[in-house]
Amino acid sequence: MIILGCLPETDGTIFRIHTKAEGLLNADISLELVFHLPISYPLCLPGISINSKHLTRAQCVTIQEKLLEQAEKLLSEPMVHELVLWIQQNLRHILNQPETGNGSEKCTFSMSTTVDDGLWITLLHLDHMRARTKYIKTVEKWASDLSLTGRLMFLGKIILILLQGERNNIKEYLILQKTSKVDVDSSGKKCKEKMISVLFETKVQTEHKRFLAFEVKEYSALDELQKEFEIAGLKKIFSEFVLGLVK
Repeated sequence: MIILGCLPETDGTIFRIHTKAEGLLNADISLELVFHLPISYPLCLPGISINSKHLTRAQCVTIQEKLLEQAEKLLSEPMVHELVLWIQQNLRHILNQPETGNGSEKCTFSMSTTVDDGLWITLLHLDHMRARTKYIKTVEKWASDLSLTGRLMFLGKIILILLQGERNNIKEYLILQKTSKVDVDSSGKKCKEKMISVLFETKVQTEHKRFLAFEVKEYSALDELQKEFEIAGLKKIFSEFVLGLVK
């Protein structure tokens, strides 16, 4: 295990750890684990992100979810070392579970290691939404409870969530999104979201629009969605991250 950095922040500390764990076929898999420890840690959960060039995005999301579930069991006591040991011992079992995605898209799910106060904007991509009505109501409630504004956007099969608000509130939203049974699987059984990815995040810049509310919008054409991003001052983000989802 290699600790690449311990970065003190105004609202906590960040550990970036490189380690290896046994995957399928007894092959070692390199992992980058990033832990954001808020000031109230260990009385509250750390923020966790996973990166690995050897895993798909879906696999990274599943690993992150399992680590958060394990962290809940260790609440109120220091847990970073325990979580690293746990993933080293259990990675192979997690990857071997049928529910773990095995798509070809490489893992790009990550959260910036820069933590700052003020308004932030985050763009999320959902793979699908089976229980659509319930899912939408849940997302709207979370956004309202956490004082987040933005858009839940639909264009055909493309589902995007654009969140704007305090950084810590966005982090809390992501934890809810990944640990709550918000959707149903193909058999109709309640399940957690395993196919969510963070496409982009940054501190709100002067050219970015300030959203006044959280709205659900459906678009019938790509140019309508593009216009929404351009009005929000996110034309470059649309070109770099959204267009690739259409192709």
